[in-house]
Amino acid sequence: MDYFNIFANSKITFQFCYVNRTALIAPWLGVMMGHTLNLENRLKVIAKYFLVRNWLLFLFIFSYLPIMAQTADSTAVPAPVKKKPAATRVASDTLRPKPRPAATAVRKDSTRTIRKDTVRAATAALPADTGALKKDSAALAAAPKPRPASDYDLYMKKLAQENMFLKPGKPSFKDTNPLRPYRDMDWLVYLVGGVLLLLSIIRLSYTKYFVDLFRAFFNPTLSQRQLKDQLSQAPFPNMLLNAFFAISLGVYLYLVLYRQQVFPQAEPWLLIPGLVVLVAAVYGIKYVMLRFCGWLFGNSELADAYIFILYLINKILGVLLVPFLVVLAFCDVEIARTFLYISIFFIVLLVVYRYIRSYSLVRQYLSFSKLHFFLYLCAFEVAPVLILTKVLLNIWLTGNP
Repeated sequence: MDYFNIFANSKITFQFCYVNRTALIAPWLGVMMGHTLNLENRLKVIAKYFLVRNWLLFLFIFSYLPIMAQTADSTAVPAPVKKKPAATRVASDTLRPKPRPAATAVRKDSTRTIRKDTVRAATAALPADTGALKKDSAALAAAPKPRPASDYDLYMKKLAQENMFLKPGKPSFKDTNPLRPYRDMDWLVYLVGGVLLLLSIIRLSYTKYFVDLFRAFFNPTLSQRQLKDQLSQAPFPNMLLNAFFAISLGVYLYLVLYRQQVFPQAEPWLLIPGLVVLVAAVYGIKYVMLRFCGWLFGNSELADAYIFILYLINKILGVLLVPFLVVLAFCDVEIARTFLYISIFFIVLLVVYRYIRSYSLVRQYLSFSKLHFFLYLCAFEVAPVLILTKVLLNIWLTGNP
């Protein structure tokens, strides 16, 4: 360790601390002693005070000497590396001839004297192998007779030759049905049951009205005024049957769409009420327009007679569609398709019957040609229904009117 350098540094530090501490503490001592001591006494007190401080300072400095000492020398000379002595190869004396191996003594050739073959003589002396000369009795044994094919084997061979599904190399067919999502249709039972229950309540509650309704339908020769007076006496069953017609036709349209898979992903609880409201709105608007036209042209009596025939056919149609609702809801696909065509035939027949009765009624009040009546049918009966159907389909499929 370089203790001399450490001590010199410590001395300089001590002197600096001594001067600074004297300059700082001297005024403080004067204040503490009240300036009563003279200069000599002050110096004695200061020398006594700093004598103790100096010894403490020396003790503090020397206690740090082992810490400040350097224990490792970064400039240490690395240990000399010993070199591996090179291996010296002693060259042999190439001029010195190598000693040749001593020649071995050659014995007398013993192979010149041919000895007698004792092995061949011993072999000839043995008796001949009689077992090798005999024929193998196991090899000459009779081969087993083939087993005759049974009837089962013959049938399977014949089946493999004739059946097209068992021939090798025939392509395989897999009859698999596509996975269909399960739809719970239990609610349809309650819906059809509710329609039947509503019709039964109306039928049992207003029996006379039902009888008069079917009399007016099957007997067109009766007086229109007489039938109107009889049926107008019961306005509440008239309203109930009009509402039943809207419900029956709305459910029928839903079942037709369901069987034809027109809107397979549609929610029934939205589609069925929508169809019922649509039917009610169409015939409600038609009723208002007929009333307005009768008032506008001064033929209110003719408008009332036409409205009576129109809603008479509608009530009969609502009752007629009930059995077709049951068949379309619960029967198989083929049966349901057949009854669908039958129901369409009856609907067309009733519409034609309505126009025939309307034509005969209007002829009693007005004189017009058949061409004008046909133009009326196309403009006010067929065209609005087709336009409304197209608009609803565009809104449903594309979302844009």
